[in-house]
Amino acid sequence: MKKTDPQIEQVATASLVPYARNAKKHDAAQVAAIAGSIREFGFNNPVLIDADNGIIAGHGRTLAAHQLGLATVPCLRLTHLTDSQRRAYILADNRLAEIGGGWDSDMLAAELEALAAEGVVMEDLGWNSAEIDKLLASGELAASPEIEWEGMPEYEGLEPCFRKITVNFDREEDVTAFFGLLQQSYTEKTKSIWFPDKERRNLKAQVWESDE
Repeated sequence: MKKTDPQIEQVATASLVPYARNAKKHDAAQVAAIAGSIREFGFNNPVLIDADNGIIAGHGRTLAAHQLGLATVPCLRLTHLTDSQRRAYILADNRLAEIGGGWDSDMLAAELEALAAEGVVMEDLGWNSAEIDKLLASGELAASPEIEWEGMPEYEGLEPCFRKITVNFDREEDVTAFFGLLQQSYTEKTKSIWFPDKERRNLKAQVWESDE
């Protein structure tokens, strides 16, 4: 008999059985974000289940389905796995989703900005402004500091500092006004500055040293 690929079937949400030894946690914020994604885009990633409706992959999606009050969810029934393979796959599926190449910060910022301009609200889909600001200020933007920071005398990007804050501008006039308030200049390549600027900061340090 020719082996056939598993087919997507609609299964009652209430009949799905979570794996009792599932090591992956799903907090309320994540489940809410998954629910937001399902609400916006549909249930596009089926839950993987065994012959007895035991969940292999998709615990978070199932929790979100319960939250949304979905009577059924699309499922793929995997009957070819041994018990050991099934348990190993549960761990592997979650782990493989965590490892990888990370994010291209510049591309991510550009895409999020473009979607926001088109009216897409990402806050309901697992993103928030605080996370984006932290990502942009984390240093991941400069994969090659010797290249990215070249020609930016305002800040080498390598010195330790107390805190970094990302400031976003809608217009070029706002950039000019901002640097005017700080009494600093900028170039097209400027991505980071010191406040107070290095000259004033060094002067303060000399004053502090003379007072000791």
